[in-house]
Amino acid sequence: MKESLLYTKSMNFAIRCVNFYKYLKDEKNEYILSKQLLRSGTSIGANIRESRFAQSPADFESKLSIALKEAEETQYWIELLYHSKLISETEYKSIHTDAGEMVALLLSSLKTYKKQQ
Repeated sequence: MKESLLYTKSMNFAIRCVNFYKYLKDEKNEYILSKQLLRSGTSIGANIRESRFAQSPADFESKLSIALKEAEETQYWIELLYHSKLISETEYKSIHTDAGEMVALLLSSLKTYKKQQ
């Protein structure tokens, strides 16, 4: 169930990042930071997806760890966009909360997985 929740949440978050990227590019003419956000935000789900067919337990853990690092990086870009005054406080709180949820889910999944090993 946790893997399914991770997959669903990460896919929804990736879609949100794609749409946020489009908004930043089209409405704010912001190309650099928004592209970084797009890359890290969509990489979370890609690594979770790869973990489903990991070649070994170590590979599985590695993919989830990479997804966690990408989620943390995504939070960084969101914070930078906000502190650079490129996004509003409302936009910041909304997407930053979602990114934080991804971090929490991945931390929980990794902790559970390590206990089982």
